[in-house]
Amino acid sequence: MLSNISISKRKSRLFNLGLMAFLSFYLIVGSDAKAHAMHIMEGFLPVGWAIFWYIIALPFFILGLRSLTRVTKEKPELKLLIALAGAFTFVLSALKLPSVTGSCSHPTGTGLGAVLFGPLAMSVLGTLVLMFQALLLAHGGLTTLGANAFSMAIVGPIVAFCIYRSLAPTGNQKLAIFLASAVANLFTYIVTSIQLALAFPAATGGFMASFIKFAGIFAVTQIPLAISEGLLTVLVWNWLSSYGCQELQMLNLIKAD
Repeated sequence: MLSNISISKRKSRLFNLGLMAFLSFYLIVGSDAKAHAMHIMEGFLPVGWAIFWYIIALPFFILGLRSLTRVTKEKPELKLLIALAGAFTFVLSALKLPSVTGSCSHPTGTGLGAVLFGPLAMSVLGTLVLMFQALLLAHGGLTTLGANAFSMAIVGPIVAFCIYRSLAPTGNQKLAIFLASAVANLFTYIVTSIQLALAFPAATGGFMASFIKFAGIFAVTQIPLAISEGLLTVLVWNWLSSYGCQELQMLNLIKAD
């Protein structure tokens, strides 16, 4: 009995240590990011498009609040895991490489949270991450928050969740997690390319020509970043399977031994 309690406490300490490690990694690496390294930056979208994406993103955010409220009330033990999913997204999405004018390439980190809690919960966590980055780090912006949230906090998690739920029953859970994270990353930038092309169609070729240009430039950095994010998410999943197995069992993501 005492041995089980000791093991549980040790796992809890290691779990907390992991969360602090993510935040510390951000403070060391992410806080030095230059101000021009952003999502879609402040004021870059025309007002009409900025309002449009806010309207589209708002219903998902409201449903996400209800989803998170339900999870925390029914299973308060999962609050730390929710914080970890948010920290993971915050850290990865703060590591940016300048790309198309007015935007950037970076990991998203939303796949892990989507697998753990579903896409609605990540619509809230991802939007909060984007808001804090806009306010504290000049990454993205408040006027473009709706557009950035739709691509990274809504579409990406939906894609990740669907891929994981489709592939996990095959028995290769790690492959499902890898593909969920990597493809969600790519879809985030496909949507960002669509958003930019809609706002700034090419003089010759219109929307499609502009989309091909934006997506092609993003692809140079985003494809290797997506692969790297998928691999990193699998490593984090392995860590969670060892030190947060009780929480994963509560979410019915792994079976009890």
